[in-house]
Formats: sequence, C-alpha cells, structure tokens
Amino acid sequence: MSQEKKEFALQVARRLRKAGFEAYFAGGCVRDMLLGISPEDFDIATSARPKEVMALFEKTIAVGKEFGSVRVVEPEGKFQVEVTTFRREAGYSDGRRPDKIETATAAEDVKRRDFTINGMLLDPETNQVLDYVGGKEDLKSRLIRAVGEPQERFEEDRLRLIRAVRFASRFDFEIEKKTYQAIKQMAPKVKSVSFERIRDELKRMLVSPSRRRALELLSELGLLREILPEVEAMKGVPQSAEHHPEGDVWVHTLLSMEKLRSPSWELALATLLHDVGKPSAFAASGGESFIYHEKIGAEMTSEICRRLRTSAKEQQRVVWLVKRHLVLKDAERMRKSTWKRLLASGNFDELLELHRVDALSSTLDLATYDKALQIREELSQEELEPPPLITGHDLISLGLEPGPIFKEILSQVREEQLEGRIKTKNEAMKLVKKILKDVGSRRSAAPPKKDKKPQDHRRHT
Repeated sequence: MSQEKKEFALQVARRLRKAGFEAYFAGGCVRDMLLGISPEDFDIATSARPKEVMALFEKTIAVGKEFGSVRVVEPEGKFQVEVTTFRREAGYSDGRRPDKIETATAAEDVKRRDFTINGMLLDPETNQVLDYVGGKEDLKSRLIRAVGEPQERFEEDRLRLIRAVRFASRFDFEIEKKTYQAIKQMAPKVKSVSFERIRDELKRMLVSPSRRRALELLSELGLLREILPEVEAMKGVPQSAEHHPEGDVWVHTLLSMEKLRSPSWELALATLLHDVGKPSAFAASGGESFIYHEKIGAEMTSEICRRLRTSAKEQQRVVWLVKRHLVLKDAERMRKSTWKRLLASGNFDELLELHRVDALSSTLDLATYDKALQIREELSQEELEPPPLITGHDLISLGLEPGPIFKEILSQVREEQLEGRIKTKNEAMKLVKKILKDVGSRRSAAPPKKDKKPQDHRRHT
C-alpha cells in the first residue's frame, strides 16, 4: 500500500509540474525516506494555489483552503495526498492558528515548520533533497531541533511541545539544548492546547514501542504534570520491597509499560493508569497500605478519560481493566461462573496481558498468569454465555409481582447455570421455588419492626 501511495503522490507532483508549478515531497515523508522508513503518508508542497490544485484533479477535498491545503483523492478513493501551497505565516494569538497567511517561496515555506528533520523537501523526479534548515545534519546527529527560534515555533502551536517528545522517543534522538530548555520553560502553556489534540499525541506515543522513553521525557520536561498530574503523582510513592523490589509506583508503571506487547490504545492507557489510585490510597491509609486502590483508580481513570475526551466505549474498556487488574491473582480460587463472565467480557485477553506485565514488573511470578492461560484453554470449548434458563416472565407465571426480588432470583439462577450445577429450565424452576421458600423463612424469622419514635422537627439552635 505504501508503494501505491508513493506512486500516486508522484503522479500528483508530475501533473502539478507539467502545469508549470513547483511541487516537492515535504515533511515527514522526506524524513522517513532518508531514515529508510516506509512513509505512512505523502505530503506535497507546491507553488500552486488551492483553486489551481482543485482545477487540475478530478477528486479533491478542500480541508483547509484558508491555510492553502487541498487533499487530492486517488480515483478509487483508496487514499489521499495532501497538497499545500508554499506560505508564510504571522501572528498566533490563539497559540495554534496563524492570524495572517501569505504565499511564499519554497525556502520561506520550510521556515514555518516545526523541527528541522521535518523541514526538508525532496524533488520526486531526481530525489534531490532541498534542505534550507539543516535537517539532514540533524538526522545524522540524531537531534530534534526547532526550526529557527524554539520559543517562536512553540508559540505558533503549543502542541509542538509534546510532538518534540514523540519524535525524540520514536527515533531515539536527543532534543537539542535550546529546544529542550524552551520546552521546559514553556511546559505550563501546553494546557492551552485542546485535550483532543493532546490525546491524539499521547495515543501515538503510548502504543509505540518507545512508550517508556516518551513518558520519562514528558516527566523530565515538566509536561506530564500539566497533562496527567495523577501519573506524575506516582513518583516517590514507596512500595513494599517484598512485593515490589523494583521500586516506587512510578518505576513499576514504567516497567509495566515497557513490557507490553503491541498494545491497543485502551490497554496502553489502562496499563499507565492501573496503579493511579495508589498515591491516594496510600495517603488515606496513613502510609500503611494500598487497600482499594483499584476502585479509587477506576474512578480517577473515568475522570481522566473524560478529560482526554476519549469515546464512551474507550472509557468503559479502560476503566473496566483498571478496576479488575487484580482479579487474576485469585485465579486458583475463582468460581467457574466468574471465569466465564471474564472470558465472555471481550476484554479478557487485554486483562491477561495487563496481569502479565504487572507481575513481570514486580515479583516476576507468572504462576497465576499460567493458571489463567490453562483455565482459558479448558473453558474455551464451553459455551461462555448460554441463553438464560428462565426470565422474568417465568417468575410472573408463578404468581410473583415484579420487584427487587426478581433481580435476586435471576442472579442466583444465572450463577448456578454458569457454575454448571443446573442445565435445564425444569431445574431452574425448582431452584426458584427453593429460593422463594428460603426468603419466606428468613422473613418469618425476622423480629417485628418497632414503631419509630416521632421525630422532633423543631429547629435546634
């Protein structure tokens, strides 16, 4: 697919050139090709204006005509190439969008880009690199350097503060000294960036194999405390040497993140947050324990997901994993019905992976992980979510009126069904009658309620 994209991008550039315009591959695709990486996308910078680009191609989308950007769509709609007019920009009163845009030359255009390694152009016909910003040298030196004055580039778009970390961690580059200092100084300003944009950068960093270095850099530069203060709070929270010889909660979390195997965004975020409740639990216990930290963490995770504007489905899945990240430690004692519910949840494989990295980042004991794999294999052939043996209509047929007791009865019957102790509707109905008999016995044995003493509603002063 990447080769197909490149061929289509080459066709677009050739047509622009044939019409008398300059056209070059630009930005990340040039950087990746010079690094020997197959680019995900191809962008073109051109002297043609948006109207002129749209006139040359049958299928186009004006994604940012005011900023000079048009997407040219491949005839079958399989992919798109973004074509942007050379431009100069001035004034960034909102810390993201330019107040003024003017057409410019290719050399002027690259001066507005974020980092030197993203500021090179490539002649698609000759493969000659046009480098007006020193990008080639910084690629060789493995440096992330802002184009021109770092503070000016970061004021233009404060998301670049985080993007510098993503590029440095992804390519295992260092951040150039002036650029590094500017990020550290301007870190509090990242809060002016929308959390949707921050979330998208975090997502790309956390699913990457270099996720640990990204988190360490975010913390080192002061960005983590601005965007995820709950994670920064893990630093220095001590853990028992017996159960966590690796160190504090922060160190444990970094190790867990490092050991993940090709995680989804939801699993990566859940792993980052699985112990986010520990600092609060530790404080609440007077420094004695982390009791209920998974429940506290689930509540905090829900709030963090809302702040990051994750989808409802993503939030539900991440919170589910954080809340249950300790359940598999009881694998030996778990009831079959509990196993079936976990396996039928759709999240079990990710819960298992979270359990694995949690163990490998502390005691190194994978006994419960191995047991969980064994039980999953044993239950894989069984029906995990069989149709209920009875419903509320069956209870009504016994003369019962709908009420709280319905939930109690149906839950007990479902539990016995998942445990494999009842298999037919007849057995289920017999169990219902037994439950009703037990409930009746409990009620008749309960002491009579005493009349309440009349309350004095006078206001006390």
